[in-house]
Amino acid sequence: MKKNTSPITEGSGNVFADLGFANPEQERLKAHLTLQIYRTIMQRGLTQTQAGAILGIKQPHVSGLMRGRSGNFSVGRLMEFLTTLGQDVEIAVRPSRKAHGEMSVTLG
Repeated sequence: MKKNTSPITEGSGNVFADLGFANPEQERLKAHLTLQIYRTIMQRGLTQTQAGAILGIKQPHVSGLMRGRSGNFSVGRLMEFLTTLGQDVEIAVRPSRKAHGEMSVTLG
């Protein structure tokens, strides 16, 4: 049996930062919002065409969202999609204990 000789590096907690994305916190936020859009569409039993009609986008864009691809949609637009799907979106701003604040999403 061959032993794994690859070094193991502990991640930062943000895969987008670990992969070198320019705006890792924003990408992480978009991923969380996209996941919630997926869950909401599935819970409501909507087809991609129906979801597109509700969101005001074409079915191929819904398909991308359903596969975890937020595409060129901004964080604001993804939040609008969630409110259109009947979800409340809450933004809280508070002082950070660190020099640079961070973004997070709490899914309910």
